[in-house]
Amino acid sequence: MTRRIAVVSAGLSNPSSTRMLADRLSSATVAELRERGIEATVDVVELRDLAHDITNNLLAGFAPPALEDAINRVVSADGLIVVTPIFSTSYSGLFKSFIDVIDPDALTGMPVLIGANAGTARHSLAIDYAIRPLFAYLHAEPVATGVFAASSDWGAQADDVKPLGARVERGAREFAAAIAAREPRAVVDPFDPDAFLGEGRSFGHLLGGLAGE
Repeated sequence: MTRRIAVVSAGLSNPSSTRMLADRLSSATVAELRERGIEATVDVVELRDLAHDITNNLLAGFAPPALEDAINRVVSADGLIVVTPIFSTSYSGLFKSFIDVIDPDALTGMPVLIGANAGTARHSLAIDYAIRPLFAYLHAEPVATGVFAASSDWGAQADDVKPLGARVERGAREFAAAIAAREPRAVVDPFDPDAFLGEGRSFGHLLGGLAGE
């Protein structure tokens, strides 16, 4: 059965190194799952395109259609990749605002691969002291390896000891293993009568029950 991976990219520019890292993580994960005999599809959510809707949701208390669709794609996925730029030693405000509009229980038990990027490697610990605790609070299950990319990782001065490619592959391998170890998430169609009547039951059963029969 095909698995579905949701990718949340919180980059503000277009193109952005945040999206570049998200794409590398998702591609590596799909390849790792394929080696395990599992096909996977990827849904990418670009938060910069939803910034106004996220703000409106925080102010008005309801999600416009585009944001509601993005939330549904995230919470119904078999696994979640999140990548945020690091601002002021932590995740971006846009990233946190999106997490805030998701039901706190919706990510319980979901495998998560965390990525982050910044101008300097001095911010690499932000994954462990800021982002990982956020998903632990939500009862999600982040894999052990978080992947941080500094600006130098994309150029000629990249780390030769532990290059970005090796870190991406390690994180993707752990993430793919976590997804493969779980049963595919069941997607419930809210318009399917079985979803609210019970399998094999009809509206006659419902009416009979209401009538006390």
